[in-house]
Amino acid sequence: MRKMHVKINMNQQALKNLSEFQVKAARMTAEQMLHEIVSDQVIPFDTGNLQNVATYVETKDAKKGKLAIVHETPYATKVYFHPEYNFQKTFNKNARGLWWEEWLSGAKKSRPAELFKRFYQRLSGG
Repeated sequence: MRKMHVKINMNQQALKNLSEFQVKAARMTAEQMLHEIVSDQVIPFDTGNLQNVATYVETKDAKKGKLAIVHETPYATKVYFHPEYNFQKTFNKNARGLWWEEWLSGAKKSRPAELFKRFYQRLSGG
């Protein structure tokens, strides 16, 4: 029986770049989703605080693969989980509760995994 010896040289810089591209693609995905939800005018809007001031992409744990789109107001949870409320539609014509459901269920064309894949491929040249 013959033994075969194989030597593999890993391009460490290329591997590091791919890891950085993952983090950037994840950030881009979250930012795109937030942009879409605002553009679709589904977040309840009275003074604009919930949508324009208190909603942001949290990236502090992005290198660990954790990102979040945060609605940081005392009433965000209340209005989100009560779609039966009669939401004002003066500023956001599609305002409603459960405004993320179409994206999370995959009903919208820009599903998170597909967005991530597209951004990662663009960044990595793949």
